[in-house]
Amino acid sequence: MKLLSKLKPGIFLVALLAGITLMNSCKQNKDQITKEEPKEIKKDIIFSLNAYSFADLMQAKDFRDNEQVYSLLNLLDWCHCNGITGLDPTGYFFPTYPEVPSDEYLENFKNKAAELGITLTGTGIRNNFASPDPKVRAEGVELAKKWIVVASKLGAPVLRCFSGEIPKGYEDNWEDPAGWMIDCYKELLPLAEQYNVKIGIQNHGDMLQTAEQCLYVLKGVDSKWAGIIVDTGNFTTEDPYKDIETLVPYAVNWQVKEFVDGYGGTVPTDYPKLVKIIKDGGFKGFIPVETLKVRGDFYDPFQRVNNMLTQLNTALDATYTTEK
Repeated sequence: MKLLSKLKPGIFLVALLAGITLMNSCKQNKDQITKEEPKEIKKDIIFSLNAYSFADLMQAKDFRDNEQVYSLLNLLDWCHCNGITGLDPTGYFFPTYPEVPSDEYLENFKNKAAELGITLTGTGIRNNFASPDPKVRAEGVELAKKWIVVASKLGAPVLRCFSGEIPKGYEDNWEDPAGWMIDCYKELLPLAEQYNVKIGIQNHGDMLQTAEQCLYVLKGVDSKWAGIIVDTGNFTTEDPYKDIETLVPYAVNWQVKEFVDGYGGTVPTDYPKLVKIIKDGGFKGFIPVETLKVRGDFYDPFQRVNNMLTQLNTALDATYTTEK
């Protein structure tokens, strides 16, 4: 507590909240999850966590040594205490990013996750494959290649690589930057196959805003070593559920959001509808959730993630029970 007392007030608050939440919720949440999970129902869908939900907390630094206040290792403990069995550890929360972590760090992280029964479901980097500048695109490709190896060492099956924002002057010429993106993704395929890591192409509300655009790029890449990361909150269409339904067969990972209308959204996701779409589409495996800060509101990721997972698992139980 002496260390925490020397932190800046804002950091002290989030760090104290993190510690208290972990200590007080561990057994209680485990018991609650056990009660809510009917053993007789075997499910092929497991809702898990994307670490970006804790972005603010994991970017908080101790002002004396610039060290993380709350790390991915801490998040593994919290997941274990809350019965969360899958984690997507976003690459830029590793302490050396964009440089790759040491083999020792990666091994320790992977081993701790295994000891706690937590599957590492993917990771991701920051890059821009839609930039008109070939140097920027090339830098992104080299970064992705390094992190393909990191993902492999972690046992994570997917590396998310962003597409990039629509470049200025290309608003009415989408196909040109889409072609640059496709070339960049293709350049990653030999290494992806070598290391058994799929490249995840996410609709992030940037170059990719619709299912049609996602499939255009995916078909251009044309490889089993690339697939779609379905971001349920970043389709800019009249009916995002149709886009989600279209992409379920191509999904290699997910980011399920609380709202369907982007960052700062106001339209809550219809969880029962979403769960049914995913199940009917035949997807099996981990589906990470990602909560985001709402402008002007106090953001407690511990509470928000647990609430979201509770609602999704309730919808999942109801779907399986109804279809028994």
